[in-house]
Amino acid sequence: MTTRAVYRAIAIPGAEPPYDRASLKVYYPAVYGGTAEERNSGVIPADSALAPFPVVILLPGINVGPECYGWLAKGLAERGAVTVTFTLVAEEMPGYISLTPGLAIPALLPENYGATPSATAIGPILDDLAAMNKSGVLAGCLDLERIALGGHSAGGTAALLNARPDWFPGIRATFSYGAHTAAAAALGHPVDSFFATPTELPTLLMGGTRDGCIAGSAGRYGDGESSPTERVERTFDEAMAGNRADCALVLIEGANHFSMAHPADDSTGRPFIDMETTQPDVAIRELLLRLVGDFTGGYVGGDAAMLDRFRMTLSSGHPLIARGELRPGIDI
Repeated sequence: MTTRAVYRAIAIPGAEPPYDRASLKVYYPAVYGGTAEERNSGVIPADSALAPFPVVILLPGINVGPECYGWLAKGLAERGAVTVTFTLVAEEMPGYISLTPGLAIPALLPENYGATPSATAIGPILDDLAAMNKSGVLAGCLDLERIALGGHSAGGTAALLNARPDWFPGIRATFSYGAHTAAAAALGHPVDSFFATPTELPTLLMGGTRDGCIAGSAGRYGDGESSPTERVERTFDEAMAGNRADCALVLIEGANHFSMAHPADDSTGRPFIDMETTQPDVAIRELLLRLVGDFTGGYVGGDAAMLDRFRMTLSSGHPLIARGELRPGIDI
């Protein structure tokens, strides 16, 4: 399947200039027709025979460029999902200007948490997808009732905390890599506590056994030590124990914090506190694409075969899965 992409620019309501704009790259399944317009413009039509497409929105880690997720976005588009990456620069904390998934820090304070979204880019992206569905190369090709919200690192946490259909209609599942829902003590939360998380949607948490960034950030949550997987596992075991939808955990042997980001870029972010991977990076990415592709294809796209493959991967003793568990949802 051919994958193409288009760029978009959106406004972030409430943000102060110059941090009130974001740029999107939207990957989609395409079919080349060889027309003069295609050759002149470089715009290739969507493969409308496969439409309408489910949508995946990828929230980035802090100071991780969207090009680092291009391999994943392209792979998901090849599996039939329109996939959105984006660039947003903001000064969310005084003196710290960074590429960000879009975080509303006041919404994460104990007295405010749960009242409003803490992710500033999701709503504007959804609004722009609706506009794209009305005109342009993807007109009539997007199924905005079938959306997966996922992310890496801080973007993964933002996805987990904001996967609420009452806030963002159309979101049907959420996933994260290198993320957890522990609450920062600096924001006034109790030491070693976790955010109350949404429970309505199928959820996939992924992490690496060599995640030096999570291990090295334990002090943010009130203690000085943590393993690379402790808070990811506790998010699954404790914070999401009452999930009303299916919830899955996958720990990947030998993967580190930036295993989802390729090609590696050590000029920004915190790769200098990460651990070295101990398994082939290509094999780790192949597993990540398989997990995310089958999870989103099964739970959001409604593909029964992909859902069966996802469940089989977790239960089949894959050599790179240190812990794989699927906990069925609880009916309340």
